[in-house]
Amino acid sequence: MRSGGRAVVLTLVAAGVWLFATPPLDPGTADFVATPAPVAPVVEPPPLTLDELSTRVDPTVVTLSASAGFSGVAGTGFVVAPDGIVLTNFHVVENATEISAVHMGNGLIYDATVLGYDKSRDVAVVQLITAADLPVVELAPDPLPEVGDAVTAVGNASGAGVLVPAPGAVTALDQQVRTRSSVDGSGNTLERMIRVDADVRAGDSGGPLFDAWGRVVGVNTAGLSDEARNGTEFSPPQAPEAYAVPIAEAVSVLDQVLAGRSGGTVHVGPTPYFGVSVRDVSVFENKPAMGAAVVTVTFDSPAEVLGLSAGDVIVTFDGTEIGSSSDLAEALLGRRPGESAVVEWVDDTGVTSSGTVTLAAGTPTA
Repeated sequence: MRSGGRAVVLTLVAAGVWLFATPPLDPGTADFVATPAPVAPVVEPPPLTLDELSTRVDPTVVTLSASAGFSGVAGTGFVVAPDGIVLTNFHVVENATEISAVHMGNGLIYDATVLGYDKSRDVAVVQLITAADLPVVELAPDPLPEVGDAVTAVGNASGAGVLVPAPGAVTALDQQVRTRSSVDGSGNTLERMIRVDADVRAGDSGGPLFDAWGRVVGVNTAGLSDEARNGTEFSPPQAPEAYAVPIAEAVSVLDQVLAGRSGGTVHVGPTPYFGVSVRDVSVFENKPAMGAAVVTVTFDSPAEVLGLSAGDVIVTFDGTEIGSSSDLAEALLGRRPGESAVVEWVDDTGVTSSGTVTLAAGTPTA
């Protein structure tokens, strides 16, 4: 090809390789690279049938009974370590003075104790006392399932003491849900939840949500009430809708509890008891200070012994400034029964007082 009397050399490019002539390699000095053999693609085994899934996973599940005085709660948990470490919901063991578990694989009944919990994520870690060599669940390899994935919730439906599978599918991720306790009516807002259309019922709380291959993707936490599911004379029945804590969230709590580190929203070890209920102080109130306003003081509690009364505002706890009820909850989170702390408060007349409180032993609560 000619251009202005000069020869122009065209360089060809094919699939990113420049085609130039190069000197031949000297076999004595050249580096040779081995060509790897092709890797066969990973093929998932076929999904399990409902019977196959139950056979595989039921021996890793426990039914739970938690009691506090004259009231009790039935729930579910699943084994994550052979020595009887179990994941469940916080609301299953909240305020419990006694907890027992029936292992659905060996049929044995175990006394249980709470090792730690996170109310904000509704996750609790429970130890089955004297347990050993128990089969454990398999956790899903991915932190989250995908919308449309088949799932099955397994639990102690209606507290009947038997495991009932509830198949469905993932309908949404990263959901916020406001839950209401069926025991005392208290509420809790949960974030980053998995929504499914499985028929999760009371008693399923704390049980595993399995994928199609029997791997845990979540912790069953909330479902429709019986009235919503069955309908009333004023409203038609609603389609199944339930929510689960992603397993990665639950494992994060588990790891922190097993490491023995209270912090953030996770409490580890026995729960300290102070004996007050508090609320935030509104900026519109005629209060002499901002802090955690005392609503009630329990009779013969450490708070009553200290001298706190309804209407007082707690402003510091062992040197930490308290600006809200959540600040006080966080200050108590890392404490243990028997520990002492200096508390400062202001009464309705503006008089500031302080004293040392010794925390008693309490039940799992926020």
